[in-house]
Amino acid sequence: MKKICLLTIMTLMCFSLTGFSQKKVVPKNSVNKTVVEVLYFHGKQRCPTCIAIGDNSIDVVNKDFAKQVKAGQVKFKEIDISTPQGEEIADKYSVSWSSLYLTQWKNGKEKRYDMTRFGFENARSNTQAFRTGLKNKIIQFLK
Repeated sequence: MKKICLLTIMTLMCFSLTGFSQKKVVPKNSVNKTVVEVLYFHGKQRCPTCIAIGDNSIDVVNKDFAKQVKAGQVKFKEIDISTPQGEEIADKYSVSWSSLYLTQWKNGKEKRYDMTRFGFENARSNTQAFRTGLKNKIIQFLK
């Protein structure tokens, strides 16, 4: 019985030191306005499709949303999951390989949208469809 109690206490301590005690990192100014983040996750080595996802995503963000980028409403983040910092963010999103996410921060609350499959289906073979789809989703998240 003592062993079960000790095990239960140790388990609860473990949980309190890990996920349950972590705070969400809310982007600055997202409490009063909507902030959209385009998160491009990749490893050290990238295939041509992964590179196309990253290149097309940064182009859409910088060209189609230049005004919103300057205002801090739209952000592009490239995250190398092979680094300790990148691995920490990847764990938060349950990412283990190349991925593309949109995150909307509105009134301090986070809403995620996984665009990975869409990216792999279109970024290289149907670039215009990829760019249009990403642009439309960012516009939707800005509302």
